[in-house]
Amino acid sequence: MTMAEPRPLTAGPAAAARPVYQIERLSKTYARNRLTALTDVHLTLHKGEFVSVVGSSGCGKSTLLKIMSGLLPPTTGRVVLEGKPVTGPRDDIGMMFQQATLLPWKTTLQNIILPIEIRQGRAAARAAIPRANELLRLVGLGDFAHVYPAELSGGMAQRASICRMLISNPAVLLLDEPFSALDELTRDFMNMELQRICAEQRATAFLVTHSLAEAVILSDRILVMKPRPGRIVEEIVIDLPRPRTLEMINTPRFGEIVAHIRDLLGKEAFQ
Repeated sequence: MTMAEPRPLTAGPAAAARPVYQIERLSKTYARNRLTALTDVHLTLHKGEFVSVVGSSGCGKSTLLKIMSGLLPPTTGRVVLEGKPVTGPRDDIGMMFQQATLLPWKTTLQNIILPIEIRQGRAAARAAIPRANELLRLVGLGDFAHVYPAELSGGMAQRASICRMLISNPAVLLLDEPFSALDELTRDFMNMELQRICAEQRATAFLVTHSLAEAVILSDRILVMKPRPGRIVEEIVIDLPRPRTLEMINTPRFGEIVAHIRDLLGKEAFQ
C-alpha cells in the first residue's frame, strides 16, 4: 500500500477499542453570509486514541472543535459522546487552549480545582484536592501547588492547564494548539509530556494544530482537511512505534509522512 492511499481504520491499534466520540454527516452553515464552514464530516474517536486534524487557516478546524466541545451547534448531523448527544458544554469534555488562562489571584492548586468548584461547589472542590495533587505530581509540578501563575514559566503554566483539564476525568480531551505560544524547545518537551500523560491516563485526545511535525509525533491518526467547504479529504494512520521520541523527526519514514500531507494540501502554508 502506498503512502498516497489512506489506510483503513482497522490497520490501527485503536480499531479494537470502543468508540468514545462519534460524528456523522456533520455540516455547519452560517446563514448570515451563507458560508458553509463544514460539510459531510464523519469522525470516530476510540478509547485511548490520539487523533489530530491539520489544514490551512479557514478550513474549519476551529469550527469543528467548537462543535465537538458543545460551544457551537451543528447545522446538520449527529454528534455523540459516550452514547449521549452533545448539545452544550459537558463535565466529561476537557478543553485546553493556546493560552493557559490561569486566574492570577489563585494558586496553581486553586486553578486546577476551579472547574469542580464552579460546577459542584466548594465542598466538592475540597474533596478533589487529593486528585489535584496527584495530577500535579504526574506533570512534575508537585512542589508548585501553592505558587501563583506569575511565578510559573509558560511550560509550567500549560502543565497546570493539563491538570485542570484532567481534574474531572473527562471522556475526551479537546486540544486547540495548546503549545503554539511556547518556544520551540519548550514545545517539543511539552509534546513529549503530553504523550506520556495521555498514555498513563489512557486518554482519548483530539488535537487541532498547524504543525505537521507535531501532529505526526503525537498522533495515531491524522485527518487532513481542505476548505471551501471544510471537509476531511484523507485519514492517515501513523505507523511509527510508541513511545515516540524527538529523534524520530529525523527518520526517513517521518519525512515521508510529512511530505505526503504537504502534497495533499498543495501549496497551503504550514509553520
